[in-house]
Amino acid sequence: MTQNNEILCIGSVLWDVIGRSASVMRQGSDVPGRITRLPGGVAMNIAMTLVRFGMTPTLLTAIGRDPEGNELVHACTRLGMITDHIYRSQDLPTDRYMAVEGANGLIAAIADAHSLEAAGAKILRPLMHGPLGFENTPFEGPIALDGNLTLDLLKEIAQSPAFARADLRVAPASPGKAERLLPFLKHARATLYVNLEEAGLLCQREFTDSESAAKGLLERGALRVLVTDGGNSATVGSAESVLTHKPPSVLVTRVTGAGDTFMAAHIAAEADGADNDAALKRALHAAATYVSGETPL
Repeated sequence: MTQNNEILCIGSVLWDVIGRSASVMRQGSDVPGRITRLPGGVAMNIAMTLVRFGMTPTLLTAIGRDPEGNELVHACTRLGMITDHIYRSQDLPTDRYMAVEGANGLIAAIADAHSLEAAGAKILRPLMHGPLGFENTPFEGPIALDGNLTLDLLKEIAQSPAFARADLRVAPASPGKAERLLPFLKHARATLYVNLEEAGLLCQREFTDSESAAKGLLERGALRVLVTDGGNSATVGSAESVLTHKPPSVLVTRVTGAGDTFMAAHIAAEADGADNDAALKRALHAAATYVSGETPL
């Protein structure tokens, strides 16, 4: 896989069950809204955006052989993703994610990615034992990796010869799993995509803006970072430069998947040859377009 439109997406591919309401919500709220079920998961959200930007993602994940899993694999194929190398388990159910969003943002979410965690290194067999790559002839293209994998497996990936030549783009699945990215904090080939809270967890300190967070991660040894702070700012940083932009001002109607959209749009822009400035602006515009998407309520 050497063409610039091809990429591996490793991590969670599951069903998103999202309840959205136009009402401001708090604990115990019972309000009218809409409930949708869509293909989701960090790796899936990234892959869907990559497809929209003309790239061809190959999914490495675990999906059950239950009816929900069969339906999910068919949906991935229809969307333009390569599903030939997905680990299909007879024993593990297809994972799910459930979230509730109100006019005041994400109220609560539960990620049930236990099957992905239980499958472990089995999802990586095509990358370590062919046909996508081998330890002695590793894959050399871009890889989008999400933090829904176990810490032990992420440590293995960070040290494995099978990933030694890859362009690793790594994101936590949520702030609660941010510390799983620690094996990549000083990795020689990894770009980290985190929000302000996740950057603080990785650095064990609080930051007030994306630029200070990016500099903090670089001081901790990161090769390259992209830090977002909602509608406030986003920063791309490396030893060569630190660049910050503000996203377009939009009315936010959804938040689940916004960070994944930002990451995928940035990867696609760089695959297209965009420089730091242009890639960051394109990613911010894509994320703003996503969060302002009209959702009937």
